[in-house]
Amino acid sequence: MRHETRIEIAMTTLTLITGRQVAAARALSGISLADLASACGLTADYVALIENDDGAWRTAEDAAHVLRAFDKFGVVFVPESDGLGAGVRLKFTRADTRQLGRLEGEGGRVADDDVP
Repeated sequence: MRHETRIEIAMTTLTLITGRQVAAARALSGISLADLASACGLTADYVALIENDDGAWRTAEDAAHVLRAFDKFGVVFVPESDGLGAGVRLKFTRADTRQLGRLEGEGGRVADDDVP
């Protein structure tokens, strides 16, 4: 339920998630336009339009799909606060990412192991 609540809050603040943040999040995480579009169930052309035009969001549902996809890729959107601008950051530190990569490569029983 916690994940759904966060998405619901983000949908109500749709105007705070800009196309430039989407582009920055994609660049930071190293995700291709095609991979992001596929992960969020939108066309690559539409995602490119969102990145280049902050007013391109068609629905809050589209924003929710994009946020869910970035959440799975380990990207967090940071709202404006304390006089600082909005941005994006990675959910995990470099050390965490190395550890997750090591654990993922160990083998063993296959199971759903998405990190919350």
